[in-house]
Amino acid sequence: MKQSRGRRDAVVALSCAAIAAAMVGASFAAVPLYDMFCRATGYGGTTQVAEQAPATKLDRAITVRFDGNVAPGLGWKFGPEQNEMTVRIGETKLALFRAQNVSDKPITGTATYNVTPEQLGGYFSKIQCFCFTKQTLQPGESIDMPVVFFVDPSLADDHELDGISQLTLSYTFYPDSSAKSASAAGPERPKT
Repeated sequence: MKQSRGRRDAVVALSCAAIAAAMVGASFAAVPLYDMFCRATGYGGTTQVAEQAPATKLDRAITVRFDGNVAPGLGWKFGPEQNEMTVRIGETKLALFRAQNVSDKPITGTATYNVTPEQLGGYFSKIQCFCFTKQTLQPGESIDMPVVFFVDPSLADDHELDGISQLTLSYTFYPDSSAKSASAAGPERPKT
């Protein structure tokens, strides 16, 4: 009887450990899986990435508004060079954003982005974007950052969105956490 109870206790303990390990693994997998879901579906205004523009251009046009923001702690000025443009659906366009480092040290930033209304995120595709990589600006440096994009012609098939005539592409730059943690360590001190 004692051996049977000890065996049951061991099975319960191992089961609990396996469940805890599975939960920890699931928590680490949740962020990349959620990111993949958002990119695939456009959920939450997440835009799409395309390798080339579609061959089809429609007569229907949509006004694309641009918005640029800087998170606290990033010594940059950042915004669109033009506030909006009218785009035919399926037409490839170029928009420029300007960033300037107004601090006295090099700063690396990472951009997040979304489209509103959120339902249009799945139809907004970027071919080229500064947001695909980290950006480092030297003190006082100012650069133009391009975005090459199009609105997917399949938008015309989604009749629930027929009444929407404008969307907003919004970017927010944040200090790059990996660059910050490397600089936070400070210079190496000599060993004494």
